[in-house]
Order: sequence, then structure tokens, then C-alpha cells
Amino acid sequence: MLEQERFLYGSALLLCISLGYLLFGVAVSEIPLGSNITVEENNSWVSSNGDFAIGFYNRADQPNQFSVGIRFNSKSIPVDKQKVVWIAGGDVTVSNNSYFQLQENGELVLFDALQSQEMWTSKTSQLSVAVAFLHDDGNLVLLNEKKDVVWQSFDNPTDTLLPGQRLSTFRTLRAASQNSVSSLYSLYMNVSGQLQLTWESSIIYWRTGRPSHSNLSAVLTSDGSLQLVAPNLGPVWSVLGEDHNDKVRFRFLRLDVDGNLRLYSWIEVSQTWRSVWQAVENQCNVFATCDQQGICVFNASGSPVCTCPFHHTAQSNSECLVSSQHECKPGFIMVEQANMFLYGIYPVNDSISLTSLDKCKSMCLSDSSCTAVTFTNDGSAKCRMMKTQFVSGYADPSLSSMSFVKRCSDPIAADPIFSLKSPPQEHKESYKICIPCLVGAASGTIFVFVVIQLGMGFYLYKRRNSYRRLASLAYSSPGSKCLIMLSFSEIKDLTENFKDQIGPKMFKGALPNNQQVAVKELEATIEARKFRAAVSKVGSIYHKGLVKLEGYCCELDHRYLVYEYAKNGSVEKCIEDSTLAERLTWRKRIEICLSVGRAIFYLHTECREFLCHGNLKCENVVLDENFEAKVNEFGLGLLYGEASSHRTSAQKDVEDYGKIILTLVSGFKELNDVFDWAYKEWMEGHPENVVDKRLEDEVDAEELERALRIAFWCLQTDDRVKPSMGEVVKVLEGTLPVDPPPPPYSCWRSPREEEDSSELGSET
Repeated sequence: MLEQERFLYGSALLLCISLGYLLFGVAVSEIPLGSNITVEENNSWVSSNGDFAIGFYNRADQPNQFSVGIRFNSKSIPVDKQKVVWIAGGDVTVSNNSYFQLQENGELVLFDALQSQEMWTSKTSQLSVAVAFLHDDGNLVLLNEKKDVVWQSFDNPTDTLLPGQRLSTFRTLRAASQNSVSSLYSLYMNVSGQLQLTWESSIIYWRTGRPSHSNLSAVLTSDGSLQLVAPNLGPVWSVLGEDHNDKVRFRFLRLDVDGNLRLYSWIEVSQTWRSVWQAVENQCNVFATCDQQGICVFNASGSPVCTCPFHHTAQSNSECLVSSQHECKPGFIMVEQANMFLYGIYPVNDSISLTSLDKCKSMCLSDSSCTAVTFTNDGSAKCRMMKTQFVSGYADPSLSSMSFVKRCSDPIAADPIFSLKSPPQEHKESYKICIPCLVGAASGTIFVFVVIQLGMGFYLYKRRNSYRRLASLAYSSPGSKCLIMLSFSEIKDLTENFKDQIGPKMFKGALPNNQQVAVKELEATIEARKFRAAVSKVGSIYHKGLVKLEGYCCELDHRYLVYEYAKNGSVEKCIEDSTLAERLTWRKRIEICLSVGRAIFYLHTECREFLCHGNLKCENVVLDENFEAKVNEFGLGLLYGEASSHRTSAQKDVEDYGKIILTLVSGFKELNDVFDWAYKEWMEGHPENVVDKRLEDEVDAEELERALRIAFWCLQTDDRVKPSMGEVVKVLEGTLPVDPPPPPYSCWRSPREEEDSSELGSET
């Protein structure tokens, strides 16, 4: 939802760019002094290759207001998708009949005719400017008579970096304004050489690692990487887009209005801009991403949306505010919000203390200015107290935090303290007891009671079945995040009595909303309590490289897991199938390696608790309809109570991952005799002999070298020298060098070798 709003905003903005751009834009080699462009004429200055143009465009969020900016102008990009990459003055807008001029004194001026004043200038009147150019890379430059650059748009970025453009120390990108309100999100390069994403300059919610060099600058390269570059040393840090090194003509890096930093590439085939990397993988971790619209959650399709768990105030229907604490006569109550982390945003002045859960709640109740508290139940025992109505945050089943929102208790309809009246005078006359009457009344009462009980029992039975049916339909609601709990009969229904088997104990099925799923049968001997605990933990994990657990069945002697369905089956199946193998290009195989590596790295380090896969193999890596790889059946060791040290479990995953790399590179399913052969070919300088013959000549030699080296390191018999999954991913991304590995089996000897060795020793 958030991402859709971001793209809708950008699309609406660019749809308002007039077709006149194409009619009046003229390719020029230079922009002489005195040149101007106007709103009325809708003319523009165009780079010599025609890829970029500078001109006026209408602000979609501000009717009849215009800004002047540099945009993509290539004929290969439709007009409505020609993104603006630089804006004069950032958020400055002007009215109709305004103009943008390179004055005779060498100063760029944006003049508003309605207000009769200069709204922005380049402040270059004293720099002897002789001419201007809009370069083919989108950089607007001013040159003096010696042809020296005295001013350039690349040194004054707004919200976007183009390839070759540098963001140096103290420079800032600021997200675009919305509805005339300036954004509080910015990307900043501090004096230590760290890139930081900040909200209102004080809250840092993403940063690069602390560099070991000074005087760094950030630069976007044409091959799709964001780098921190040191003078005379080259890159000291980098991240790569998923299409790194692909032939992409246009790219840009943008700080979007939702506070996330993204790298975009123009996809010629689909005629769209696609995000190939983003700084904050989980959008809900962007500070105040929902602003005043509530808290961030993920819906059933895995998209971030904003929802309001508080009562709306009567002041505004568009804002999600905590109820005001004034004039609450009945008193206050604390409304619990499980698995939710809250924080105040206007202003950011939360107080944090170490205390217990009960004291955390009581402190808020006793403080008249407190509106909500969050207790971090992860062992730190932190109590975060908010004193503002403007509260934001995020919720996820994996969060251990508990939040409590103060709310005025419901008003009492009537005063419970009644005035006591004198009882009526007792009648002096006495009455006789009617025994038959009592017996009849008692019998009637018992009969009515039995009828009511039977009716209630029947109602509850029907209601229970109704709830079970509703559980299956949970995913028809876009806001549902809970796992579906299914009965065995429902499992049989959605799989049509296990008709379509797609793997060992794996069946294809469909939910009532026609969403396809894969149903995995497990051993019925798994203890129910252990099964539910493990399912709850696995079901709370979300990553784009992991197959999502949709639901489960735990009924008597039946244990089933319901996963999202991957249309193209397992990697193992694709390698064996000659037709499907044609789609496993070299680029796709490297992408699969990276996707699997990142997913396992996430399980090892970024989950609330360490989690290993334990059975990683090509059979458990599946491909969706877009041929994107996802890891399946992770965390099943929890169901069987398999316990081992984190290091041992992690190294098992690393070794299995090395086997997957070799399988994808060589195309061999059975690897028993492949390891030594592959290592020998690599050592003798013939790594290309290891490559699957079906790949022909499309292999990247550098990527092949990295893949083989890291695979051999993963397969070392000494666990102490095996890399971590984080190191593996960095090597494959090309951001970390890797040394030549020793033979994978240098420490292993066959039983025959052991026997020969012992015989030789006895003879000696």
C-alpha cells in the first residue's frame, strides 16, 4: 500500500508534464547567456543526446503551481514515466507566466510573475559565467571563460542521484514535499563518512557501517552499485542492485516520499521503472513511515499498509491519533496491543526507563500527560512512555514488545449508588404455602432450563463450525496476518483429497479465495503443543527469499503445514528438466544463489532467535511465477526437537549452501564425485570446464571464479575456516574479496586410506 502510494504519487506528478516538452524541446550544444524557458511557452533546454531536458512541469499535489526541473527525455521512455531528477530550489513553486533564465550576469534565476520576485537563484553573478550546458549525463553546469565549472546541479542534489553524481560530506538528499508540506526524511553524509537516513535530522533509522577512511563521498555507478569512495583508494563500501552489471541504459537513486532509499532501473521490455535495491528492507522499520495514519503492518500479500488501532479523534477523520486525556470523568483504562512497538513523533521526546511490565502500565496511569507506553519484552525490560497524541509504530507477530494505550473508560449510563428507601410495611396477614403450586413451578423451570441448554449447545456447535470455515477465508481479507488453522476435513477439501502430489508428502491445493497453496504432510507423532509452538515461530518469519507459511492443521493424529505455492517447482526439478533448464541462465543461477544466501543469512542473524534450515538442498529451493527463488521448509528442526549449537547448525547450512552453488554451476544433481573433480579443474586453471554445458558462452568469468572459490570454502571439512553466510553473500555480491581455498577434503581420508596408513605404520 505504501509502495503503491509512492508510485501513484510519482506517476500523477509526471502525467502532468505537458506533451509540449516533446514539441518545443530542442537539442542544443550550449545555453548562451540571456536564454530562458517559460511556463507559457512550455519550452525546454535539451541535452545533446536528447536523454535529458530541463523545463517547467505542473505539481500534481499543487494545482496551478509549477516547478522547473531536469527530467529524463529519451524517446524510449513514455512521457508519463519521464521521472524528474532535479528541481531548482527543491520545493520551490511558481505561478503561471513565470520564467527560468540564465541572465547576462551569469546567474540562473527562477522568477515568479505573480509575486514579482525571484524565488531561487544559483548565486553565480560574481563568478564570470560565460555559458551553460546540460550534459548528456543530466548535469546542468555553468562555465566561466576558461571553461572551468563554477556551478553544477550535481553539487546541489534534491532527492535523486544520477550515475556519476557524488554526494560528498555535509551534502543532503531530501524527499519530495507532499501537499505543500516539506518532507522530514533526508539522506545525509556525515563528517565520519557515514551515509545516514534520518527523520527530522535527529532520528537515524539506517546507516552504512563506520568506515576506516575519511573524506568519503557516495557515488552511484552506471553498472548499478552505490559506493563510498575514498580519494585515490577507490570504493571502500558498496551495495549492488539485483541487476548489477546488466545492460541497463537508465538508472537513478532516489529518497522516496515514504522515507526509503531505492535504486531504480529502466526496464525496456516492460516499459517500467523497477526498484532493484532499497536501503531498509522492511518498510515498517522506516521511522514514522505512516506519519499520522497509524502504525505499519504487513497484509496477507506481504505489502506494508497503515492501520489505525486507536480511536479516531473527532477533530480529523484522516488522522489516527491517541484519544485526548482531558476531561475524563469515569477514569482511564490501559488498552493492550500485543506484538506492537509504538513511539511518539510530534514531538519525539519519549522517556525510557528500566522497570517491570506492571509498573510500566501504572506509571502511565498515574501520569496525566502519558498517552501510551511500550514495554520491550526481550530481556531489556525497557518501558517507553509517550506524552503526545501523535503516536506511530509497527506491529508484527514476531515482535516481543507489548504496548498499552491509555483510553478514557466508557461512561456509566446511571449512578450505581442508589438512595436507600424504607422497606414497605409487612402485612400482618399470614399466607398458607401451596405445595402443588411449588412442584408445578419447579417442574416447568427445569423443563425450560433443559430446552435452553440444548438450544445453546446446538448454537455453539454451529458457531464453532462457522468459525472454522471463516478461518479458511481469512486470506480474502487484505488485512489478515494470522496463520490459518484448518481441520483435517478442510485439508482434504482444499487438496481435493490429496489428488495432486507435487513432491514427497507435498500436495497442491487451493484456498476458498482461489489462492494456490502447497500442503506438506508431517509425522503424526509430533506433540501437539510442540507443533503449535514451532508453527507460531515459523509463521511469524517473513522474508522475500523465504516461502511463507500460510496455515497449519493440528488435529488428533494429523499434522500438516500449508505454504504459499511456487508455480515453477523446485530448482532440482528445473535442472533435471531440459525445457525448464533453458530458463536457468547464468544470470538467473547467480540470482538464485544470492536469493538463497540472503534468506539463510536472514534466518541466522536477523530473526528474533537464531534459526537454521538444517536440510538445505535444491529440492527445498522453489521458483515462483517470476522465476524468483525462495527457500522452503525452513525451521522444521523445531518440530522434532533437534538441538545443536548455533555454530554447528550454521556451519551445516553453510556446507549445504556450498553444494547448492556447485549444483547450479555444474548442472549435476549427484555431487558425490563432483567436488574433487571441480576443484581439480579450478586448480588447473580450467574453471569453465565445471560449468553446465547447457549454458553455452554466457558465463561471466569473474562471477564464476567468485562462485567456485566461495563454494569450496563452504565445503571445507574444518568448520573453523568455513565462512559465515554474511561473508558468503558479500563475496557473491562482489563487495568482499575471497582468497583461493585449499582442497575441500584435505582433512578427509577414506576408510581404505586409513587402513593403508595403519598397515604402513605397523610395517615401519
